[in-house]
Amino acid sequence: KLINQSKDRRSSKYSNFILAASARLSAPTALLFIPDRPRADRPSRPLFRPSPLSTMKFSGALLAAACAPCASALLPSRPLRPSFSRTSPTPRSARRGSVSMKDFPKPNVENTDNYRDATAMSARFGSELRVGPNGEGKKTVAIIGGGLSGLSCAKYLSDAGHEPTVYEARNVLGGKVSAWQDEDGDWIETGLHIFFGAYPNVMNMFDELNIHDHLQWKVHKMIFAMQELPGEFTSFDFIPGIPAPFNFGLAILMNQKMLSFPEKLQTAPPLLPMLIEGQPFIDAQDEFSVTQFMRKYGMPERINEEVFIAMAKALDFIDPDKLSMTVVLTAMNRFLNEDNGLQMAFLDGNQPDRVCAPMAQHVEARGGKVHTSSPMKEIVVADDGSVSHLLMRDGSKVVADEYVSAMPVDVLKRMVPAAWQNMPYFRQMDELEGIPVINLHMWFDRKLEGVDHLCFSRSPLLSVYADMSITCKEYADPDASMIELVFAPCSPLAGGNTNWIAKSDEEIIDATMGELSRLFPTEIAQDDKWPATATQGPNGKAKLRKFSVVKVPRSVYAAIPGRNKYRPSQTTPIPNLTLCGCFTSQKFLGSMEGATLAGKLAAEVISERAKGFPARPEKTIQPHIVEAARAFVPKDPPGIVGDGAIAFGGGSQLSKEVEEQLMAVDPEQFAAPVPN
Repeated sequence: KLINQSKDRRSSKYSNFILAASARLSAPTALLFIPDRPRADRPSRPLFRPSPLSTMKFSGALLAAACAPCASALLPSRPLRPSFSRTSPTPRSARRGSVSMKDFPKPNVENTDNYRDATAMSARFGSELRVGPNGEGKKTVAIIGGGLSGLSCAKYLSDAGHEPTVYEARNVLGGKVSAWQDEDGDWIETGLHIFFGAYPNVMNMFDELNIHDHLQWKVHKMIFAMQELPGEFTSFDFIPGIPAPFNFGLAILMNQKMLSFPEKLQTAPPLLPMLIEGQPFIDAQDEFSVTQFMRKYGMPERINEEVFIAMAKALDFIDPDKLSMTVVLTAMNRFLNEDNGLQMAFLDGNQPDRVCAPMAQHVEARGGKVHTSSPMKEIVVADDGSVSHLLMRDGSKVVADEYVSAMPVDVLKRMVPAAWQNMPYFRQMDELEGIPVINLHMWFDRKLEGVDHLCFSRSPLLSVYADMSITCKEYADPDASMIELVFAPCSPLAGGNTNWIAKSDEEIIDATMGELSRLFPTEIAQDDKWPATATQGPNGKAKLRKFSVVKVPRSVYAAIPGRNKYRPSQTTPIPNLTLCGCFTSQKFLGSMEGATLAGKLAAEVISERAKGFPARPEKTIQPHIVEAARAFVPKDPPGIVGDGAIAFGGGSQLSKEVEEQLMAVDPEQFAAPVPN
């Protein structure tokens, strides 16, 4: 049917794809994929290379999945608890609170083209890009910003023999993955960060730093709260040994709680171009929101309600009607093409010790330096337009051969010197801005029923959450739960109805307690301190003992439709300045993987320049940006106001003083939403 419906020039590609999938069942020993037109740049090769055993597993699993809708119609309907083993679901009568932490073996993340590309890129820094044996071509490099991207840049520059120095304004490293301890010694994290198997550059870097044992891999599944059944969960379970993309398809087919069988079938055709055409098709969808893409391709609305809302808020803290479809397709392309792409891992402890410290130690062991509490005041420009030096807040000057901005886009825009402000390269960043998000830590006086995994809340106010007392070794507590949650969307820019950044911590926590009452209906106690719990029954006993509200007014860049074309290249028009940060142009968008790759690309630009390689071209800039740049009237950059984490693009608990500073420099966070 799909073949017959294909009426455009891509129909033969769709036919080949579907025939290949059919052959997957009928040819146990091989599966050939023959393109409709041979590619001159690479030899033809099978699209999939299944083993006979995996073919039999897949055939049996597909038969079970196909029969499941019929069987489920004959069985009494009942909500399922998520399963916590690979062999059988947890009985409904079992308490989630009885679940203990369990590490799963590291999946094979190395057997993908993206990982091989990352490894080859890393190898260049130790070979063709390495400075000469007597230091020929060695550069001193000043890197402004000690987040993941700046540290990645420093790491790979030091691998090539250069001398990077990182200048971090705050007293902690990590930027958007930073964390700090409160007065009780509890760690407060800027965000709830999850590592995916489809993070090739992060996984490659962890291998190079020998810190793979810092990750706690969880069972390969996705767990969703069921909106219509408070306290119940369902999951997409990935069967071991089934290759991508069939493992993802089977996980969806076998779930009987979220989508009907016809709805599942309607989901597939719009995603076929992504699988066949790859990145060009994905990039072309940036002008569409997730909702617009769904309607264009006739996808059922329930797919949005059941799946895409949860995905959108987890990927970029934005509702589907505001999120670029390119973001979702980029993620799905990785998950559908890599067997273990969607398998998730938690860090076994706090991010500064378990990620940032090993990166800094690696840099310093190779002659580089990493400084904290070193805020910059101004980028000083030479007569020829290049960077002369950096003027620091303490009055000192930093002089280097090369300079890297690893600052968030909203901070960088406040630092661009007047001499550069008419350049289209810098004006295009006017189209980019960080998305607001709030991260919550909530300590309860007893253990809640929990799962050793990330949970998609499917709540209108919350994105994802995890009981860190179960998922993370350093935070383990057998007697009480600490729930870490992402509160999103929290602004109109992200699709919300309220500017939650402007709300008090107590208002945010009360709203969250209402949502937790739905997720844990028999456990959260009625508490007069939190009006949202007023309807809780007498069985609930768990009370909130302590909380922390971390507001990030400008987090990762807002991936709303049409923004990708404005993301700048790492190469700049300034001869000794390079950019990195997840907002810069790279295919993994605003994520830890994107930040790591952007830093690596910036190190590559500098190392190639040091070796005399031809300069990489800048990304094409939109004509209307070029026109706007001509008309722009330069002015002195406003610089950074204040000293706290938020001033430098991070997140923190908001004191009255910090709130007043934020109101002065970013009044949009406090504006009343415009009615629709």
